[in-house]
Amino acid sequence: MLVLTRRRGEGVTIGPNVRIVVLGIKGGQVRLGIEAPSNVEVHRDEVHARIQEENRVASETGAIPLDAFRQLGARGGRRGP
Repeated sequence: MLVLTRRRGEGVTIGPNVRIVVLGIKGGQVRLGIEAPSNVEVHRDEVHARIQEENRVASETGAIPLDAFRQLGARGGRRGP
């Protein structure tokens, strides 16, 4: 793990497209601004862990019959773009 010390307004660049800037420090909290391309997902650790767990659970579920998807479309479900 790389450990850096930064002051408010200072930042760190990760790769060619991601920049993290310290916006403020108040009490025990640090506010960070993250500049990244829209195709780079940025999540807090707890959100990332929840997404990973939901993906794991979803991958273990049984297959959904194609008829179930057809019924969704017949009920006015949203279709592709």
